[in-house]
Amino acid sequence: MAAFATATLGTKLAVGATVGTQLLAAQQAGAVGKYNQAIKNRNALVYEQEKNRLEDKLAFDLEKFDDQFRQFQGKTTTAILTSGAELSGSGLRVLRSNAEQAEIEKSVMEYNTKVAESQAMEKASFARMEGRLARMEARRSQIGYLAGAGTSLLSSGVFNT
Repeated sequence: MAAFATATLGTKLAVGATVGTQLLAAQQAGAVGKYNQAIKNRNALVYEQEKNRLEDKLAFDLEKFDDQFRQFQGKTTTAILTSGAELSGSGLRVLRSNAEQAEIEKSVMEYNTKVAESQAMEKASFARMEGRLARMEARRSQIGYLAGAGTSLLSSGVFNT
């Protein structure tokens, strides 16, 4: 009878160790899921900051472009006038053509920036989705560990006293 009591005690200890390990694993899975989600959310913020950086860069580039264009138009006007021609006819057509080209260039710069901003926001959204997925996978693992702990308790007969 004493051997049976010892075996039962040994079984109970083994089951307790198994359940404890599974509960610890469930807790650890939750921590890993939170950590992975935090990393993905940080990545999303980086992508959103990239979008803001692109907006600021566009404003700077447009200002710089406008300054360079004004200088170019000034040099063109000076070249026309120093050649002895009047600022009319073909001279004005050259200046107007330059202005039209400048507007096209600015539109291209704005378009490219909008595309890059859109891509950055898409990456941010995708990173957040990956974070939610990592958290859901961790919860699934936690449920598996908790179910394993419950199964160990039920199948061991520990509750049969």
